[in-house]
Amino acid sequence: MRKLQSAHGGSDPGAVYEGRREKDDNLSLAIAVGELLSRQGVSVIYTRTTDVYQTPFEKAQMANQANADFFISFHRNSSEEPNQYTGVETLVYDNSGIKQTMAENINGALSELGFRNLGVKARPGLVVLRRTKMPALLIETGFLNNEQDNTLYDEKQEEIARAIADAVLGTLDLETVTEADRRAAETEAARPSVSTTDTVTASASPHPTPPEQENPSDTPETFYRVQTGLFRIRQNADRMLYDLLDQGYPAFLLAEDGFFKVQVGAYRQLGNAILMERRLRRDGYSTLITT
Repeated sequence: MRKLQSAHGGSDPGAVYEGRREKDDNLSLAIAVGELLSRQGVSVIYTRTTDVYQTPFEKAQMANQANADFFISFHRNSSEEPNQYTGVETLVYDNSGIKQTMAENINGALSELGFRNLGVKARPGLVVLRRTKMPALLIETGFLNNEQDNTLYDEKQEEIARAIADAVLGTLDLETVTEADRRAAETEAARPSVSTTDTVTASASPHPTPPEQENPSDTPETFYRVQTGLFRIRQNADRMLYDLLDQGYPAFLLAEDGFFKVQVGAYRQLGNAILMERRLRRDGYSTLITT
């Protein structure tokens, strides 16, 4: 499920330039991208489809209540002077995880249409990025008060929507393992309860260890996992586990031989474990593949 937000609306026009209102461009692009995603089987929910006003907090709450997997907010930029700046940028809460990859892919796709790529920038203070519980992006699709950007926006509306939708779908294809492997990971290790990182408390019962897989053959089936940490102190392991779960990784804790091992996934195919390892390394984790 994806949550699409067209920014501003109703009494809030957003940026205005020579009669052009940001809220109108935002709504039309959000609907166009949503329709393209829906055709590919993605469940799409809009914060608005008409000219109504919602606070940024209300938009974030709508996404949270819908249990959306991603939140994408559509905007257009503006500057103090006309034609002062040009280009597209995408804002994220911080520069990590799948939201960072998706933002880079969106910017790259739009730059191929002629927009200047201003990069991906962290904006932790923005309500729709801070208050949403899922990976969130805010796309600034060119400057509303720049003639060059407006020309591109008007002449290539369909291509812009297609570029954003393809970038979203392409990111999900790269980052998603097969459903069979996902089920295997869920069977292999139930998610543990997690202590908060600023306390030393722990759950009363130990973290569950992965159950043995039923296999009619004498040779146990091999599952590949990606290990991100090996700790003697439970609190340090919990801290890494919390960070991984917060970013959406299927992580679990394994207590073995006096150590606490933080691992991600349980894959029948080595290739899927390798894809997960690459993703974790891009997010700054030191990894090794184990069985």
